[in-house]
Amino acid sequence: MTELRRFVNQVVVVTGAGHGIGRAVAERFGEEGASVVVNDVDEARAREVAQAIPGGEAIAVAADVSSKQQVDALFDAAVARYGTVDVLVNNAGNIHAARHFLEGDEEWWDKLLGVNLKGAFLCSHRAAHIMVRKGSGVIINMSSGGATRAHRGNVAYDASKGGIEAMTRAMALDLAPYGVRVNAVVPGLILTYDLSAEDAVERGKVVPMGRLGTPEDLAGPTVFLATEDARYITGACLVVDGGVLVQQRSTPVDTFPLSRFPKIE
Repeated sequence: MTELRRFVNQVVVVTGAGHGIGRAVAERFGEEGASVVVNDVDEARAREVAQAIPGGEAIAVAADVSSKQQVDALFDAAVARYGTVDVLVNNAGNIHAARHFLEGDEEWWDKLLGVNLKGAFLCSHRAAHIMVRKGSGVIINMSSGGATRAHRGNVAYDASKGGIEAMTRAMALDLAPYGVRVNAVVPGLILTYDLSAEDAVERGKVVPMGRLGTPEDLAGPTVFLATEDARYITGACLVVDGGVLVQQRSTPVDTFPLSRFPKIE
């Protein structure tokens, strides 16, 4: 557990915090003294995480972020309990909707962009109105390498993440005069609960650092963007991917393989 206490007396809303990256981020903010509003579409998961938040105050609020009515209820609950919102992490996302473009349809497109992009807009819009009135606040959006590259079978997902990064830049310009900063985090290949050890090792071979990332690898950088140390950073996309996006070829197929790297004794 970290000994830093940088968020005492601050209120942080983390969407999609029932597991994975969202849970790790919520727990890290709690460790650093924040009052955490744990959101997830699954109420039981949200309650479980809220109860596990170490060192801080937390409440669970179930909401589907693609619904304005439910987003309003989420922020109403946060303000009713804590009086304000200082940090918003837009982590909620639909990542299990892979479908070939030729097999896509309007319902698929609308559902995925409804959560991934519209949800981030709705939450940010509500949070921004709270933050600008006090002249400070931080909004952090969760993007993906698919925003600037591409995944096979993920046209809608990649489009939503491209929109997230465009929205991050534009929101940063609109909100900077009011003291509100907006940034994005770009995760790489992250170890998930449903991945076997063998598959994790195999997938990790394409990462220059030699392994998949963990949700905790994302928590520190995400929390950093909300700290005073990041006070002059806005409109940025912080890539946390072990070097995946900077390589032209992945390690297993590179023309200069690891076997040619010098062995330093």
